[in-house]
Amino acid sequence: MTFMPWSSELEVGIELIDQQHRWLVERTNCLYDALSVENPDLSQVGELLEGLMDYTMNHFIVEEELFQRLGYPQGEAHKAQHDRFTAQIMGLLERHESGAASGQETLSLLADWLTHHILKVDKAYVEFFRERGEG
Repeated sequence: MTFMPWSSELEVGIELIDQQHRWLVERTNCLYDALSVENPDLSQVGELLEGLMDYTMNHFIVEEELFQRLGYPQGEAHKAQHDRFTAQIMGLLERHESGAASGQETLSLLADWLTHHILKVDKAYVEFFRERGEG
């Protein structure tokens, strides 16, 4: 069973952004799989968390560059949400690295973030981007 299945509902219609979101959902599912075994490989979990953190930060940079280039009026508020999420994920990664269990909390945060952020916050910029020839 897939923890977080990808669906067309999660697509924003901008191919680069959709590819990145799809990757994040796939990696979230990999983290779920790694944590679903009786004795999770903490090294593997750490690698998945680090990969998610790195990719998420790069994804945010892509979005934020588009905001700036296109003059998206909600860009600063959207970036503030990115910054809060990055801080939360970084804190969970630091907890993991210190030996505290943080995998399940990370999964919950990722699932909530991906569904809420994509379905509400990211979809809010789609029409603005399209009006400016993106997507």
